[in-house]
Amino acid sequence: MRGLTLPGALDEAAAAHPDAAVTFPSSAERVRLADLATATIDLAHGLIADGVGFGERVGVYSRNNADFLVAVIGASRAGAVACPMPMPTSAADLAGYASRLHAITSAASIRRVLVGAGVDGIVRRLGPILPDLDFLGVTTLTKAGSARAGLPTVTPADVAIVQFTSGSTAVPKGVVLTHRNVVHGTAAIVDGIELGRPGDHGATWLPLYHDMGLFGTLAAVLIGTPMTVWSPSTFIKNPAGWLRAFAAMGCTVAPSPNFGYDALLTAVGPDELADLDLRRWRIAFNGAEPVNPVTVDRFAARFGPAGFAPETMFPVYGMAEATLAVTFPQLGRRPTTTWVDRERLARDGLALPAGAGAPGARGLVGLGRPVRGMRLRIVDEQGRELPDGTVGEIEIAGDAVTAGYLTAGADPRTLTAPASAPASLAAVAVAEPAPGLAPGLSPAPGLGSASDLVVASDLTSATVPVQPTAGRPAASTSDDWLATGDLGFRVGDELYISGRRKEMIIIRGVNYYPEDAEALVRDAPGIHRRRCVAVADTDDAGVETLTVIAETTLEQAADRIGLATGLRTAIGAALGLAEVSVRLVAPDVLPRTSSGKFRRVEARDLARSQP
Repeated sequence: MRGLTLPGALDEAAAAHPDAAVTFPSSAERVRLADLATATIDLAHGLIADGVGFGERVGVYSRNNADFLVAVIGASRAGAVACPMPMPTSAADLAGYASRLHAITSAASIRRVLVGAGVDGIVRRLGPILPDLDFLGVTTLTKAGSARAGLPTVTPADVAIVQFTSGSTAVPKGVVLTHRNVVHGTAAIVDGIELGRPGDHGATWLPLYHDMGLFGTLAAVLIGTPMTVWSPSTFIKNPAGWLRAFAAMGCTVAPSPNFGYDALLTAVGPDELADLDLRRWRIAFNGAEPVNPVTVDRFAARFGPAGFAPETMFPVYGMAEATLAVTFPQLGRRPTTTWVDRERLARDGLALPAGAGAPGARGLVGLGRPVRGMRLRIVDEQGRELPDGTVGEIEIAGDAVTAGYLTAGADPRTLTAPASAPASLAAVAVAEPAPGLAPGLSPAPGLGSASDLVVASDLTSATVPVQPTAGRPAASTSDDWLATGDLGFRVGDELYISGRRKEMIIIRGVNYYPEDAEALVRDAPGIHRRRCVAVADTDDAGVETLTVIAETTLEQAADRIGLATGLRTAIGAALGLAEVSVRLVAPDVLPRTSSGKFRRVEARDLARSQP
């Protein structure tokens, strides 16, 4: 059972590759796997000595440094459940940030929070606001672990991590992941890109509290592949500097949401490639937000002279509920884009071919086929599978798929655990799945948005009543299929994502994808860094409208009026829609989640508050 749990897998990797290391340039740390394993053992003993209970949910509050990995794996080794918590994006709204943390810790019944190095200042400010939390230093507990209290036996069916998804609301929702989920999910990543080839070196700047950062890092660590983890701010402040450091270290694999590749295109001009060598970069994951075919093409063209091969760009689909990976393209394949009739896609749910770049056409990037151990299907509202080229909701199943959710607001019901297992799972309910990764991370990563737990049959012998997701029949949850909330279609084995079910804009009974309106706005002169979001709204007369909220650098009233008028005309003409509104806001104010998606409701409310 050693390698079938998170700490067991680390122990195997440390035994086989003791000198393989995880490097943290931002904190000037380099940790060998042998030392990482030892530190997690010491922390586990320290937690046991401190009285942590089996199945107790423990917060992990740390920057991208060694303490984060020690805390997550050490807590799970002690039989506790690691709950990564988001870091603040600024010091301006401490009260709002504290309220989000309070919502998370309340939903998960967290009392102990493991604190990593470098956050003492913010913890001192949070302490009086969150008096029910006991903030414990990772270093202090690790040193206290020399007492060597006995460690419990952890099994694959025990919960290892609760990953709080970013979501689009203030209600926290934790994805419950067992050790089995984590081991299978990270193994699927390894298998899908053949991670561990000679010379491979993983890298990330994504926050480790986010699933794409955490499980991407663990995938490398658990097979002994060298890994370098930067702080998010390193990339955000200086994308070009990060890219040069990445290349200089000989890194071969790195993930980013689409906006990260846009940032690199902005930061590195065609005349700045002379000393940049990207020939070793073989996998550039592109996920966690919609993959833009324009970005894909521009990136290959811009960085091709520096050695970036077109097939290095690797568009993927994933989500926290799948322990990250759902679909990957075939290795060595260039990204593929299919062009479909935009109106028929939205109105009738049919992916009918259209000319590339033609008026009324929408380009969708192929996201590959299910990874090892993952099953996927496209279904209608009655849960019936749909044929190729027909849009429906994506459902997934497999060993890496979540055991359920921790969420707030439902009535708890007692759950009886089998006699052979610790009674660490306490309540039952169902929540709507969190937004998927395909529809990762903002330039200023946002915050994650008596708990209730949905558990899979392998976690309990009790009969668990399952309440279906809102708007879906009970059949949609049968046979372990998880409804993702993402809309898409297949062509053969290839998956294409068209949008989110709950984000569809409906005006006079006609469907409109927000992405279609946003694509018409992003590249308009005057739009700040292509940032815009489309939402359903009502005008002053109460008429339903499609409203686009866009950031702009324009300051003169006449210029802003001209931009808004031109955009409104362009959107209306392209979509055949009269009910269009455009609202302009200042740069860097549109709210995003930690997975890079705009908080649409908050964005709409922000726009309404503007004069």
